[in-house]
Amino acid sequence: MDKYKIGLVSLGCDKNRVDSEIMLGMLKNKYDLTDEPQEADIIIVNTCGFIESSKQESIDTILEMAQYKKDHQCKLLMATGCLTQRYGEELLKLMPELDIILGVNNYGFLDSYVEKFIKDRERIMAVDYLDEGINDGERIITTGFGQTAYLRISEGCSNNCTYCIIPKIRGKYRSRPMENILKEAKALADAGTTELIIVAQDTTRYGTDLYGKKALPELLQKLKAIESLKWIRVLYLYPEEFNDELIAEIRDNEKVVKYLDLPIQHISDTVLRRMARRTKKAGIQELIAKLRREVPGIVLRTSLIVGFPQETEEEFQELYDFVEEARFDKLGVFTYSKEEGTPAALMTGQVRKDTKEKRRDAIMRRQQEISRSINESKVGRIEDVLIEGRDENGYYGRNAEMAPEIDGNVVVSSSRELVVGTYVTVKITRAEEYDLFGEVYSAE
Repeated sequence: MDKYKIGLVSLGCDKNRVDSEIMLGMLKNKYDLTDEPQEADIIIVNTCGFIESSKQESIDTILEMAQYKKDHQCKLLMATGCLTQRYGEELLKLMPELDIILGVNNYGFLDSYVEKFIKDRERIMAVDYLDEGINDGERIITTGFGQTAYLRISEGCSNNCTYCIIPKIRGKYRSRPMENILKEAKALADAGTTELIIVAQDTTRYGTDLYGKKALPELLQKLKAIESLKWIRVLYLYPEEFNDELIAEIRDNEKVVKYLDLPIQHISDTVLRRMARRTKKAGIQELIAKLRREVPGIVLRTSLIVGFPQETEEEFQELYDFVEEARFDKLGVFTYSKEEGTPAALMTGQVRKDTKEKRRDAIMRRQQEISRSINESKVGRIEDVLIEGRDENGYYGRNAEMAPEIDGNVVVSSSRELVVGTYVTVKITRAEEYDLFGEVYSAE
């Protein structure tokens, strides 16, 4: 008998993507993998349950995939991830289309659950809450052509911000042993990865639970020794955990791209206090100034939340003025999402939906102008671009200042054929709000 074919849809963050890649790695020897849901005998939806919009996207995707049970050859529909961890019982009752429901801690039993359902045809739910262990194992890389891969260095979070449900879904912060991380990084590099993206809920905290110290600088130094890596990108660095050792490592390590994602969320001290963030406005301003002083050419990205409970017009204006003052290279704005089970959901003074959206749009309009101005200053620069594909506009890729899927692209014109997954030298000739345009550069 031919092997069953498995298709997987991964939603949500890049940490979730790593889980999806581990699941594919677990199943690849017993089942064939397919990107086409109409060909799949088994479909897995790895869900996100972080905010309301992501929950709705997960439910819509499950229902969309359920149609393949009716119209095509799907025999088993499974949902995994944060939504199922959070709402497993409800999904079991409300979505009879689902045959297996797994939480974020149950992937180690994935193969046996699939076999059990195929044998018994009885629905399975396993959403155990565990504060230990981290999903690990061989992965099937799903980003690009394998030249870019995410590397998770920890699981869970212990920051307990009042708006965030992650600690209740993913558990407390737990670092992966450094030797495991380095082994995986070496395997990824040997398989062709040249851009390694370091992720965790909070990368700056790495090692504090295992080694009693912040060990991210040491990890970056050891990753640098992997010869075939060209770019090491670090995301989700919480500002309160920075120290001089980390700044020096970012500055001096030639493989660490000078691009940092600092999720500050707000700048008003009163809002930050209600969020239970451990930073204050003055500390954030000092860190930004220090990074720009100590790391020449540093590119800073941040994410903000508007419409947090009780946010006044004055507090919002303070945030708007700060965006103007700080001039982040990249910036994303989210409207506050009221998540059950979080302290913020119980706060008085919930902000109206239209007010939240108006505040988000105001900041994003201003940031567009800032981003265009910053990008226009890059015209004439010569830099390396990782080619990721080709469309009707020509080749496209990213420079070191762009993270995949959240930042823009560099559109590259070339008189010769370019190979996806390789780096080419490009001269920037034009700029828009988020994208850059250039041509292959020759020094001749």
